[in-house]
Amino acid sequence: MTRLFHAIRYAALILALAASSVFAQIEPIDYGAWEAVAERAEAAVAEADASDEALEALRAEVSGYRDRLLKQVNTSDPRLATLQSQLDALGSVPEEGSEPDEIADRRAELERQIAEIRAPVKRAEEAYSRANGLIAEIDEIIRTRQADALLTRGPSPFDLRLWPAALAELAKPLIEGRDRVVENWQNPARRQELTDNLPLILGLVLGGLWLMLRAPHHIRKLIVWARAKTTRGTGFWSTLLSLVALVVRVAGLGLLAHALVLTDLPGMLGRQLAYLLPVILFVVLIARWLAAETFSEDFEESTLYLTADRRREARYYVNLLAWFLALDLFLVIMDDIAGWSEQTHPILSFPVHVLCGLVLFRLGQILRRSGIDDQDETEDEALHLTFPTRLARLAGQGAMLVGVAGPILSAIGYVNFADAIIFPTIQTLGLFGVMLILQRMVRSLYHILTGHELDDASSLLPVISGAVLTAISLPFLALIWGARVSDLTELWARFQAGFSFGDTRVSPGDFLTFIIVFMVGYIITRLLQGGLRGSVLPKTKIDRGGQVALVAGTGYLGIFLSAIIAITSAGIDLTALAVVAGALSVGIGFGLQNIVSNFVSGIILLIERPISEGDWIEVNGQHGTVRDISVRSTRIETFDRTDVIVPNADLVSNSVTNYTRGNVVGRLIVEVGVAYGSDSRKVEDILLKIARTHDMVLMNPAPYVHFKGFGHDALEFDLRMILYDVNAIMSVKTEINHRIYEAFREAGIELPFPQRDIWLRNPEALAAARADRADTPENEEEQGS
Repeated sequence: MTRLFHAIRYAALILALAASSVFAQIEPIDYGAWEAVAERAEAAVAEADASDEALEALRAEVSGYRDRLLKQVNTSDPRLATLQSQLDALGSVPEEGSEPDEIADRRAELERQIAEIRAPVKRAEEAYSRANGLIAEIDEIIRTRQADALLTRGPSPFDLRLWPAALAELAKPLIEGRDRVVENWQNPARRQELTDNLPLILGLVLGGLWLMLRAPHHIRKLIVWARAKTTRGTGFWSTLLSLVALVVRVAGLGLLAHALVLTDLPGMLGRQLAYLLPVILFVVLIARWLAAETFSEDFEESTLYLTADRRREARYYVNLLAWFLALDLFLVIMDDIAGWSEQTHPILSFPVHVLCGLVLFRLGQILRRSGIDDQDETEDEALHLTFPTRLARLAGQGAMLVGVAGPILSAIGYVNFADAIIFPTIQTLGLFGVMLILQRMVRSLYHILTGHELDDASSLLPVISGAVLTAISLPFLALIWGARVSDLTELWARFQAGFSFGDTRVSPGDFLTFIIVFMVGYIITRLLQGGLRGSVLPKTKIDRGGQVALVAGTGYLGIFLSAIIAITSAGIDLTALAVVAGALSVGIGFGLQNIVSNFVSGIILLIERPISEGDWIEVNGQHGTVRDISVRSTRIETFDRTDVIVPNADLVSNSVTNYTRGNVVGRLIVEVGVAYGSDSRKVEDILLKIARTHDMVLMNPAPYVHFKGFGHDALEFDLRMILYDVNAIMSVKTEINHRIYEAFREAGIELPFPQRDIWLRNPEALAAARADRADTPENEEEQGS
């Protein structure tokens, strides 16, 4: 039952372990002391009769040595790389014949020095493996005992013969405490001491009562004032101030407990209960706070979508669970203090299990209705099934199941099993409520900082904050459901140890170093690209395409160098990957040959620059403007304003027409036809005059009129001219056509159009057929009618 409080203590312990692993210095290892500890651990494992507390203490000792051994294993002497390079410089030993004595002596000396440097690491590796094995064996013993205790069947609470003895054992320490109070009161020395401490005691009592009764009232006024003065984020301030009120109440309980101890009347048992009383009542207060925040009276601040009646009912049942949880904690403490018999605790726990089961079942029913309005008849008509609501409904189903199974297990004698599912379920619901409250505070804080409501549908912040809160809650969840703190520290130790690949061990520190160095290199690369793009290259005479190529090349080179420097800084030896990389390269080469081909083609395009951003090109029958050249593909925007993604390999291997490479000068050809009988010389003069008077047409080379020939319907001409900017070819052609039409109309030159003359063969036969048809009876009847 104390798992929830242990979880808080264990969290601080885990953070301390994380900090110590970062800042701890490598200390020399006393292998003699380690050998003694290892032998004691091996003896304890072999006999398997030590208590759980003794095994945990022994495990902590072994774990401490293991951490130091791991640091020794991960420590590398810089001389080792130098000596190894010297040895490699001597080359391999000749297979046939012998090498000079001087070389052989030098090789032997280098090998001896390398062996001396590696000896401490080898010894640490052996001791580290031994420590790992001992810890695994101790954990196995403790887990086996926990499983056996969980499945042990105790006395049935329906055996009424056991109840009188159990109630007598419960009343015994209370009666002894009462007698001790009477005895101390009758002692004149104790009364005199009480009189001397009376001012302090009264001050503590008054202070405690004020903190418990009056201070929360002032805090509620402060909450109302904050809501009145603040137009946004009031949920954040109200939650924060209500938490302050909770802390104030707990402080008041502490003052009252200390005042009770100062009276020196309760005795040793009374002192223990006095100091544990704030802890027990803290459970009640924290549950009341969770109920008030999770199922708030204000619908806007409630973390779950429930009707007002259901929220009120949920607050009531959560408060009941808090008192039952406090009652069970009181029984556990009394069992530790008084040393009850094995039959007493199961008997006294049964009523608590039954009450908790009933409340859990009803609370689960309420949670299963999350997101459903009163008018909804079926769950399929739910309107507000967000992720927290779905999670609440799932938790409700689990609470209902535990509410039924727990009391049944307790009734048939499996009290430990019932304890292991009922109270962790209650604590899990409390942890779920804390997560919902923190998620709401994140939303309120976002509202305070930005002035805008957080939109769950479009914002990524709720997802990220939910993932972070879930990751933080996982260790607490594991501790609630029976995991030992040593299990979490073991995971941390495994994480610190990293993994081995060949002769190389990659630790989290190496990985973190790699990430930091690579990110620094990446940021520097992006800053350099920004400086080149915005400040340096615009002041040079390099064209726009060359500037883009330089910026892109700088990015690829910077990322490549960042990766190399990061790998080197992390001390990762990639020689072990050479064989695997060689084997995989063949398969990857076949599978990714198109991607590699496009990548190489992209590098060629950036270096040779046959096309650049902004060029008008034609490839695979598609006309458009180059908008972006990446490593794998090039994006072309067509004149229809659609994007065409062209693989770079097509641009390198196929024919590409670039209309604006180097300059934007281009030729325009306008085809013109005039009717037969028109003056061809006059037509030529008109066309030349139109071309020469247009602003976009170059005079050198001059416009030219080509008399193409005699078509079926017209005399055919081509007006050819060079434009300053070929990108304006469509507008220029349109303007030229308008001018040609207007000039021809004024000059009386006819623009031809297709004409067809129809000749009838044997028209006499057609006339006779028409006359015969008119003499038919049907036609006569139609005419008569």
